[in-house]
Amino acid sequence: MFETLTFPAINRLLRANAWALEKLRPHAGKTVLMTCPPARVAATITLEGDLAPAIPEAVADVTIALTPGVLMRFAARDETAWREARVTGDVELAAAVDYVRRNLTWDYEEALSRVFGDVAAHRMASAARGLDAFARGTLLNLAHAAAEYATYENPVLASTNELQRFSREVDAIRDDVARLEKRIQRLSRTLA
Repeated sequence: MFETLTFPAINRLLRANAWALEKLRPHAGKTVLMTCPPARVAATITLEGDLAPAIPEAVADVTIALTPGVLMRFAARDETAWREARVTGDVELAAAVDYVRRNLTWDYEEALSRVFGDVAAHRMASAARGLDAFARGTLLNLAHAAAEYATYENPVLASTNELQRFSREVDAIRDDVARLEKRIQRLSRTLA
């Protein structure tokens, strides 16, 4: 069911960006498997460069394994999230998919203007951008509040200062032990 909803939308977006089709066309016939437990989505690149659901027995040419946390970071447009995805298989295909993922944009204001007109589409897009900025700010504030709670109110995490202090103490103990070992060696040599 997921594929029947996503592939038409992705293909419409790919067709609106002809460069993306050109980037994927050399990999026609290859299969990309994206996994994010419990979901698995396998897509085969067509001769036109768009995507089709892969046949069940297709062997993936590249596998991109994500965790739910990394997927959420992708949704929030965190560019560092791709580094945490586990990619195996065809390196050139993985690079093409990553390039398309990074550069593919949807001009939703243009799409809305065809339905509602230019002025209404511009206002809706402005409202959506404002809502997006508000949501990002709210999520960032919530993350900071949760981190502070976990660090200070209900100490589950150690603060940076505590970690640095602990590190200094461990270093001091290590140095003391090294000095004690040398002293013991000197004493044992003098007794021998």
